[in-house]
Amino acid sequence: MNQADRQSQVALIEPHYLPSIEFFCTIINFDKLLLEVAEHYAKQTYRNRCYINTDKGVQVLTVPIIKSPTKIILKNARIDNQSHWQNIHWRTIQSAYAKAPFFEHYSDKLKNIIYAQHEFLNELNLALLSFCLVSLKLTIPVSETMSYQKEVGKDIKDFRNMIIAKNQSESSTFYQPISYYQVFGNTFVRNLSLIDLLFCAGPDSLRILRASRKLDLNK
Repeated sequence: MNQADRQSQVALIEPHYLPSIEFFCTIINFDKLLLEVAEHYAKQTYRNRCYINTDKGVQVLTVPIIKSPTKIILKNARIDNQSHWQNIHWRTIQSAYAKAPFFEHYSDKLKNIIYAQHEFLNELNLALLSFCLVSLKLTIPVSETMSYQKEVGKDIKDFRNMIIAKNQSESSTFYQPISYYQVFGNTFVRNLSLIDLLFCAGPDSLRILRASRKLDLNK
């Protein structure tokens, strides 16, 4: 079967904030990406946090979400922009990566997205995902779920809730660490936000991602 005759492969996964390298290792070879935005919002997950490397070690950046007395759907989760989280995130990113080889190449676009005053977390995550895909020169169409479905069709690979923030420094199903130059320290730090890879490796990022895939997830 040639590429034209092959059935389109779709990856289903929840949107993450400045997604990890493992996120992209998971979805990189799929034809389409379907974001699960109709599930209940879950705290302390990659949905509103990422990990970067700083002179003080690995640091988590968390987007504050307005609290709700009841469970809310992910696409309805609102960002608490009164907390001025953008200043904290950007200053931390700038301090960590200003001396990285490719920081200036990507920094302006990233800063504009962070400071865009998105009302909803999902809007912010989608803008950042688009930034990452464009930076990697990946053309993967992205769409969102309309309703939550526990079971999905055979043409969809379900990766929902399989990449866990609490396991950031542990072994993973989809990712095998391939070391690359990092700004701080002599010990390689695995599975950070993709921006660590972009700022440090630039146009070589896609090759490193492909080499970091642990399994053929399309089978």
